[in-house]
Amino acid sequence: QLVESGGGLVQAGGSLRLSCAASGRSLSSYAKAWFRQAPSKEREFVASISWNGVTYYTDSVKGRFTISRDNAKNTLYLQMNSLEPEDTAVYYCAAGPYLAQVASSYDFWGQGTQVTVSS
Repeated sequence: QLVESGGGLVQAGGSLRLSCAASGRSLSSYAKAWFRQAPSKEREFVASISWNGVTYYTDSVKGRFTISRDNAKNTLYLQMNSLEPEDTAVYYCAAGPYLAQVASSYDFWGQGTQVTVSS
């Protein structure tokens, strides 16, 4: 089970840090990722990280977001800086056996946390 936290309302230019804690089984050897879904839009890839720290980002968040993980704590993070109204969405964490940028590659999902950026 994956449980996200850290979402909320922030002004444009602000920062938030999302966390995703795993429970029930160790996912330390799994690749992990963040996806987001805005109203009336499809779920989209944000960032991913391999078990040993290789990272990928979608172009729109490069230089602003940082994905990281603490395998000892079985926790995934997403540091989001310089937030823009276009970042408003429900953010989901996911875990799977392969590092990928498509949702179908991930087997475990959190329930999502809302991020709202006001202009």
